[in-house]
Amino acid sequence: MISRRRLTRAMTAAAATGAAGLTGSGRASARTDTAPTGRIARDLGPVRHTRTDVLDIAYHDVGPAHGKPVILLHGWPFSPVGSYAEVAPALARRGYRCYIPYLRGHGETRFFRDDTLRSGEQAALGADLIAFMDALRLPRALFAGYDWGGRAGDVAAALWPERCTGVVSVNGYLIQNLAVAQEPLAPALEEGYWYFFYFLTERGRKGLQRNREDLARVVWHRNSPQWQFTEAEFAQAAELWTNPDYVDVVIHSYRHRLAAAPGDPRYAELEKRLLEQPKITVPAVTLDGQADGVIPPTDGTGYAAHFSGPWKHHVVPGAGHNLPQERPQAFTAAILEVDTMR
Repeated sequence: MISRRRLTRAMTAAAATGAAGLTGSGRASARTDTAPTGRIARDLGPVRHTRTDVLDIAYHDVGPAHGKPVILLHGWPFSPVGSYAEVAPALARRGYRCYIPYLRGHGETRFFRDDTLRSGEQAALGADLIAFMDALRLPRALFAGYDWGGRAGDVAAALWPERCTGVVSVNGYLIQNLAVAQEPLAPALEEGYWYFFYFLTERGRKGLQRNREDLARVVWHRNSPQWQFTEAEFAQAAELWTNPDYVDVVIHSYRHRLAAAPGDPRYAELEKRLLEQPKITVPAVTLDGQADGVIPPTDGTGYAAHFSGPWKHHVVPGAGHNLPQERPQAFTAAILEVDTMR
C-alpha cells in the first residue's frame, strides 16, 4: 500500500503540473475533476525513427535526456500526438523522459518485409514495445496507455516484468482471453463492439478501406460521447490512417481477438503464455472513464485479481475511451502516482 505521505507528495506534484481529476473507487483515493482543456494538440517535436527486427518504428521523445523513462502508448483509432500533447510536456516538467511510439500500421511506422503478416494481435503489440525499448537501449521504463496501447503495456508488463517499473492501464486488465473469444457478452456490451463484428466481414474490410475517416469519426463520437474534439484534432489523427498497412493491421487485430484469424507464427509462444492470463506483478494504476461509451466504468474488482502487485483504481469523471486526451491531468496524475508505489 502506498503511504499517505508518499501519496500526498505525488498528488502535490501532479497539481503543480495541472495533473488532477481522479475520482477513486475500490482501493482508490478521491480527487476532484477539472474541465477538459479543448486546446488543439501541440507539437511533440520531430518524428524520430528506430529499427527493430520487424519494424521501422516512428516515435516522438519529450523531456530531459536522462530523465526517468515513460512510454506513452496510443489506441485505435486515435493519435499519439493528440493523446499525449498535454501529458508528455507535463511529465517532462517533472523530469521524465517520454517516448511516444506510433503503433504498427499507424503514421510513419513501417514493416521491413512485404511477406511479414500484418498482424494486429496482442502478442505482436507487446513484443513491439519490448523491441522498441531494446532498439533505444532502455533497460526499464514505465508503461502507460489505453485501448491498443494499454493492451501492449499490459502484455509487456505481464510477460517481461523486469523491463517495467509500473503500468497505467485504462479499462483495467486488457490482456485478451482468447480461450473464451466465442463466448457472448451481455447484449448492451456487444452493442458497443459493433465494429468488431463489422470487421469480420469483407464488407467491413471494404468499409474501412473506403471510409476510414467516417468510420473513425463514428467511433470517436460513440466511444467518447462527452468529448468535444476539434476538427483540427481529428484531421491530425486522420494523417495516421493513410499508412499502407493500416487496414490490414486493424482488420487482423479484430479478427484475431474473436478467434476468426490465425496469428503470426512468430508470436505463437507468447500467445500461449497469454492464454494463461498472466498476472501483472509490477505497480499498477487502472483508470475507467465515467463517460466511456464502449466500456462502462467499474470499481475495478472484476479484474483486481490480475494485479498481484501494488494496485490502485480510479474512475475519472467526464472521460471517455481516449482518456489521456480528454482528461490529460488525470492521466498524468496516475503516472505520478504509480511511480510512488512499491
